[in-house]
Amino acid sequence: MRRHALASKRTDQANEGDSRVFERKYGFNSVGLMGISVAVLMMVPVVITISIFYRHPQLDQSWGFAEARVLEGEPLKDNCHVEDDPPISTNEHKDKLYDGLLAAGLDDQSCMSRYQSSLYRKSSSYKPSSHLLSRLRKYEALHKRCGPYTDSYNRTMEKLKAKQEIGPTDCNYLVWISFSGLGNRILTLTSAFLYALLTNRVLLVDRGRDMDDLFCEPFPKTSWLLPLDFPVNQFDKFDQKSPESYGNLLKNNLISSSTGSPSPFLYLHLVHDYDDNDKLFFCEQDQAVLQKSPWLMMKSDNYFVPSLFLIPSFSEELANLFPSKETVFHHLGRYLFHPSNAVWGLITRYHEAYLANADEKIGLQIRVFDTRPGPFKYVLDQILSCALKEKLLPEVDKQQPVVTLPGSRKLKAVLTVSLNSGYFEMIRDMYWEYPTATGEVIRVSQPSHEGYQQSANQIHNRKAWAEMYLLSLTDVLVTSSWSTFGYVAQGLGGMKPWILYKPENETAPDPPCRRVMSMEPCFHAPPYYDCKNKIGTDTGSIVPYVVHCEDISWGIKLVDRDEF
Repeated sequence: MRRHALASKRTDQANEGDSRVFERKYGFNSVGLMGISVAVLMMVPVVITISIFYRHPQLDQSWGFAEARVLEGEPLKDNCHVEDDPPISTNEHKDKLYDGLLAAGLDDQSCMSRYQSSLYRKSSSYKPSSHLLSRLRKYEALHKRCGPYTDSYNRTMEKLKAKQEIGPTDCNYLVWISFSGLGNRILTLTSAFLYALLTNRVLLVDRGRDMDDLFCEPFPKTSWLLPLDFPVNQFDKFDQKSPESYGNLLKNNLISSSTGSPSPFLYLHLVHDYDDNDKLFFCEQDQAVLQKSPWLMMKSDNYFVPSLFLIPSFSEELANLFPSKETVFHHLGRYLFHPSNAVWGLITRYHEAYLANADEKIGLQIRVFDTRPGPFKYVLDQILSCALKEKLLPEVDKQQPVVTLPGSRKLKAVLTVSLNSGYFEMIRDMYWEYPTATGEVIRVSQPSHEGYQQSANQIHNRKAWAEMYLLSLTDVLVTSSWSTFGYVAQGLGGMKPWILYKPENETAPDPPCRRVMSMEPCFHAPPYYDCKNKIGTDTGSIVPYVVHCEDISWGIKLVDRDEF
């Protein structure tokens, strides 16, 4: 107030002096100027009105104008550039960072999806725990200190190249080997990252054919990608019989808690074909042995998180990280996996063209495990039976004449994702040829129809990643049994979808689908072993929160259940 008053006083004095000079120079006195002043004041409303429409963004910041947000349905263009971020409210900042899950300060132009994705999806009702946020910030600091080409990394590289014993070090590493289809890779990488968090290891990612093309770097000011000059580079040859395989070393009595590892690194074979020795990875005493190895290499095609919850030394930390146990992939998936700019362009362009203005978005993920091309009528019957029975889609009225009243009906956008275009075409034609009994308008679309899975094809994987992400942006989701593609979509979206039962004998199951117990993915090939008593046991019945999956009876998954 004082500063404002002084400034006002100085302005009045200056104006008084200026008026005298003006009067002497031009012959006008103050009375004569009043007429001019009145005329000018009459023009002020016009000037103010024009200024509302022609605002300067930097002046807006000075004067406190609120910057309008881009709402869902009006997504940012994938090639937009913002020189200076406008001021945002606390709530907007919270949404942008997913309640603190994401670290601020990364370059938004190198990874536009990181900070734009919150504009396309609803705010999650599942909030990350304060302990998870703290551990993520600590992990980011660890990765920055120990990541590629740091002093610690370079020192251990020399010994790894020379195949020498490395010994104790302040930086230990877990190398994730790129393997299997994209859905599997996303789930196993999430599992590997959680294991790295629990064991205080730095996660390094084998880029395979396209990992660096599909995803942004998740950690600030460092890289998670394994350097191309890494001395161990024949990952394709690793299997159960590899000399460095932990299971193989156990089988031949070449490693124990007392002897340590004969190799500068250990290979963990956690693929679906792993044997009883490999599965000892999930036992407490074996974790004590593995902790002594500075370098672990891991290959898997399974979401093995549920079995980590059965290891006693991890249980307390996991309970603190995830008070809601079914949120593991939901939080870690959103933290780790940000589409690259190329993939983000596919996502945003499709969303704007086909989904943005819908009143409700429905995702149909259709995966048929059949070598024949299809489409199959029994699969279509099952999809429609599920969607109609659960009132996800409306019935059609074949008696009522087609009458359309523009703008007066609710629009439902159906996003169909399948390798085959036949299911999309038949659903689209059904709603084109007949009106709905409810009066709703149904728009059916499908981004791609690749025919068959092409895991080694870069463009194919870009489309697959874009489609998983688009499914995660829908309001309601139907997925297929056994499909990791669907698991990724439901977890990122924070949804409990209706899952289609696997058909038998080319017949649509009855009932056709069911609602899943939790949004967590299923561990398809868990160990059947009681580590403490060293006997076979059902690992889906040890604790209340690890149960058998809806779609695979022998698989296990996490649920939020404290007692049966």
